[in-house]
Amino acid sequence: MPLPPPSPSRWLLPGLLLLGFTPPAVAMPTGPGAFCAEYPTAPACQGTQPACTYCHVAPPQRNGYGAALEPHLAPGKPRPLTEADFAAALPAALRAIASEDTDGDGAPNQFEVEQGSLPGDATSVPPSGVCGGGENPQFKVCQYDPRFVYRRMLSDFCGRSPTYVQVATFLELGSEDKQRAFIDQELDRCLQSDFWRGKHGQLWKVAHPKIRPVGSIKSGEDAGVIPLADYYDDYALFTWSQTDDHDARDVLTAGFYVKRSGSNPTTYTAANSVSSQFVEASRRAGNMTSAWTLTSFVMFTALPRNAASQMYRAYLGLDIAKQEGLHSVPNEPRDYDAKGVQAPQCAACHATLDPLSYPYRNYNGLGGLPNRYVPNRLELLFPNEVATLKNTPEQGVILGQPVNNLTEWARVAANSDAFAISTVTDYWKLLVGHAPLPEENEEFVRTWQAFRTTHAYRVQKMLHDLIRTEAYGAP
Repeated sequence: MPLPPPSPSRWLLPGLLLLGFTPPAVAMPTGPGAFCAEYPTAPACQGTQPACTYCHVAPPQRNGYGAALEPHLAPGKPRPLTEADFAAALPAALRAIASEDTDGDGAPNQFEVEQGSLPGDATSVPPSGVCGGGENPQFKVCQYDPRFVYRRMLSDFCGRSPTYVQVATFLELGSEDKQRAFIDQELDRCLQSDFWRGKHGQLWKVAHPKIRPVGSIKSGEDAGVIPLADYYDDYALFTWSQTDDHDARDVLTAGFYVKRSGSNPTTYTAANSVSSQFVEASRRAGNMTSAWTLTSFVMFTALPRNAASQMYRAYLGLDIAKQEGLHSVPNEPRDYDAKGVQAPQCAACHATLDPLSYPYRNYNGLGGLPNRYVPNRLELLFPNEVATLKNTPEQGVILGQPVNNLTEWARVAANSDAFAISTVTDYWKLLVGHAPLPEENEEFVRTWQAFRTTHAYRVQKMLHDLIRTEAYGAP
């Protein structure tokens, strides 16, 4: 069915589209590239693209920045603008209002763009560079303080504060280099704790919005009243992928399952099969094809748009309902299931969503042959649906890249900037307490880029970088 109207997005997340400036709003896929060509060093363009909140309150309603741009977008050209006319006109329009202060917060538009604040939002202001923390005899306010980090790290990763004796021993180490080395050692110890990796530990907390557990339909351990699938398998694979020297991409690409056992310490062991999972090895894509995902997100659906959009949101940080991550595919949506998605208010999102969903075509949820890959599923299990349903392809498109099946979908997703950004954002929010602020953008970009490259998607190594940022370590 058509998606609900989008809600405004607060953060500058990857893959968002600038929208046209004439009612009704027209998606302009060339907008982000043109914006970032004009402002290549802007924080919004460092592995991401500008959000719709740059120009809109909620499409088609424009904020002050969007309203100021509109008169400079190819004046005299008929409205609505074509995609080509919009892309050609945008750079000059951005330059035309660069020195204006369209939101009245005292900062010119160009300065806000370059500093990472929003030129159409008066409550979003560039970092002042002035620390407002004042004096504190305990810590080095507004600069990285190893003692503060030591106390905070033990609380965040081990679940307890240091004792007086532990703090005194830490201070006796003397040099900052020795203190940082000791913090690294203690971090590795805490990352083995059940507080971090055990049942209902911190990693399980990170996984909650990805798995979205519902206890009443859980099977296995702690089963609910209608036991349909066991989401503890999903938590086990997620935790495995985030710990030790494991590749975080396994959460999307694993052709194996993970068993959890014991406590204090809890252990996780890879397994070729488990009794609660039914997808054959060659068709597995980590938690994208778990019994829980198929049960709760595919359910009885012929074209599982909900499953595809949840994976896109949960693991890439892109929410299509907020018009994030739109990469319109030509001649889409085709509306194979006759749900009305070609309506003007729906088509802009479904031109991305439907091709994302096609690779789920043969993965069945509830009903006959539940929670497994069923070749020719639509023909076999939906014989009385609309005639065009059987024409639904298994080939799809994600992030603008064609894929033949869901396992390819998973590999493209796992290797994307969006996956690295979303993964590091999860831990930034857990440990720093909020999504990256404009003044933290440089450290954040450096952290997610190292996660992809230097650390080869190892979360444990990335966390050593994260606790060395000023965002984490400056009281």
